[in-house]
Amino acid sequence: MIYLVDASALITAHNTYLAIPRVPEYWDWLIHHGQAGNIKIPKLIYKEVTDGHDDLADWMKEDATKAALQLKEEPDPAHVQAALACYGKGLSEADLVIIGKDPFLVAAAMSDPVGRCVVTSEVSKPTRTGARRHVPNVCSDCSIVCKTPIQLLNELNFSTKWDG
Repeated sequence: MIYLVDASALITAHNTYLAIPRVPEYWDWLIHHGQAGNIKIPKLIYKEVTDGHDDLADWMKEDATKAALQLKEEPDPAHVQAALACYGKGLSEADLVIIGKDPFLVAAAMSDPVGRCVVTSEVSKPTRTGARRHVPNVCSDCSIVCKTPIQLLNELNFSTKWDG
C-alpha cells in the first residue's frame, strides 16, 4: 500500500503534536518510508507545503526529503477530471479556487485504487456539497480508501524507537 499524504496531515502534525523540533523521529520515519516507497506526496500537494514559510516548508525543500517523499509521476488528466466530478456538476472558477489541489491527491490514488490510499487530517462532513466537500467524502465517492494520520501511524507502526 502506498499512502498518499495530504498537505493537511503534514501541516497539522507539524503545528500540533509532532513539530519537527519536538519529534524529529517522526520526520525521519516519514523519509524512511518515502525511500521504501510506502509514503508519497503528489507534486502539487508537495508544492502546497513548500510554498509556506516555516520549519515544515524548509524541511520539505531539503533535497533528501524531496527525493524520498515526492511522487514522481505526473497527474493523469482523466483521473483529475474524475476526481473533480465527485465534487458535483457546474463548478465555477471560484469553486475550483476553493477546491484547490485536492483533486490531484485523489487522482493520484485513482492510478491504483487497490494499492494506494489517501491520508488526510480532514474529517468527513457528508452534508457538504460542491466545492466545500471534504477529502474523505470525495474519496468515498471516487471509491478511494481514505485514512487518518493516526491510522497511518498505526499501520506503519510509528514509534519514537522505530529506527529503521
